[in-house]
Amino acid sequence: MDKIIVLTGAGMSADSGLKTFRDSDGLWEGHDVQEVATPQAWERDKELVLEFYNQRRRQAHSVEPNAGHKALAQLEEAFDVTIITQNVDDLHERAGASDVIHLHGELSKVRSEDDPSLIYDIGGDSIELGDTAEDGAQLRPHVVWFGEPVPNISKASKVVPKADILIVVGTSLVVYPAAGLVDLVDQDIPKYIIDPATPELRTLEGWKHIQEPAAKGAPRLVQELLEN
Repeated sequence: MDKIIVLTGAGMSADSGLKTFRDSDGLWEGHDVQEVATPQAWERDKELVLEFYNQRRRQAHSVEPNAGHKALAQLEEAFDVTIITQNVDDLHERAGASDVIHLHGELSKVRSEDDPSLIYDIGGDSIELGDTAEDGAQLRPHVVWFGEPVPNISKASKVVPKADILIVVGTSLVVYPAAGLVDLVDQDIPKYIIDPATPELRTLEGWKHIQEPAAKGAPRLVQELLEN
C-alpha cells in the first residue's frame, strides 16, 4: 500500500469558514500576534490570551469539515495516509482522518503552564484565569506560540521521507520549520500542491499545481488517485 503524506495549512480550513492565520493587514483576528501568540504575551496578560483562544476554540467548534477534509480522509480507503497539519483545529479528525500530526498544537486541548505533559481535551469549552491542572498550575492553550519549539517536527521529519506521494494543501510553504518538510521526500515521487495562488518561494518544477481552493481541488485530486 502506497504511503501518502499530506501537508496542510490555513487554506485547508479557510473553506470551512475559519480565518487564515493572519489577515492581509498582519493582524490575527484584530490582534497583533505579539499580543496573543508569544510566551511574553502570556506572561504579560494571561486573561487576554485565554479569551483570544476561547474565541478561536468556539469558532473552530462551530464549523464543519469541508469537502477537502472529507476527501483526504477518503484516501485511507486505498492508501496509508498521514496528514501533517499546521492548523490547530480538529477538522481533519472530524472528517474521519485517523493519522494526524499537529505541528502547532490543538485548540481543543489545554495543558499545565508548568508541566507540558499534563494535557486535557476540553472540546469547545473555555478556560479562565484560575482554572488549573492537577499540579495546581494555570491551564494554558495547547498550541505552539511564536518563539516556542515545535515538538512534533521530529515526528513529522521521520515519517515524511517514507512518502510515495506528497500532497500539499492550502499552505504557502514559507513558514518554517514546516516548510522544510517537503525537502525530505524523494524528489522523484509524484508531488501535488493545491492552492489558488502560486507559491512564492518554491519552484513548481516537478510539482503538479492544482490552482483551486482546498474544498474543490482536494476532492478532484483524490478522485484521480483513487481511480488510478
